[in-house]
Amino acid sequence: MKVIFGTDASLEKRLAKIITNPAEQADWSKIEHALRGMEQKIVVLNAKNGRSVEVARSTIAVMQSEDRMCSVRLITGEMFLLNKRLKYVEDDLDPAEFLKINNQTIINTRYIQEFFSTEHARVKVVLEDQSSYFVSRHYMKSFRGKIQ
Repeated sequence: MKVIFGTDASLEKRLAKIITNPAEQADWSKIEHALRGMEQKIVVLNAKNGRSVEVARSTIAVMQSEDRMCSVRLITGEMFLLNKRLKYVEDDLDPAEFLKINNQTIINTRYIQEFFSTEHARVKVVLEDQSSYFVSRHYMKSFRGKIQ
């Protein structure tokens, strides 16, 4: 298969458009699988032994601010540290997958199990591992836009 790269300024950032001949439609799932297999990883620190570990971004459930670092919790429950401030981490993450819900927390939208209103105009988000977080009023508009 021959591959031709091009650009289109009308596409959103982090969006790739793949065009094939109609006869190649049966191979679309193979192409998608190959592209997803090349998933980006980030290097985090294991706080128990100080070693660096690579984790796939899709396995990250929550990132929370911890002074000048971030705690990273995977969907499996494992905890790591990232030597970056949360505001800089947000720029590196895919906005289609990750969403900042308050000043201290970024969640992976893939793992949202449910969300509902609570008192004081806040929304409580429950993830698949039953952990819960609150969406602050300041981030409510972006949360609604992302979820709907």
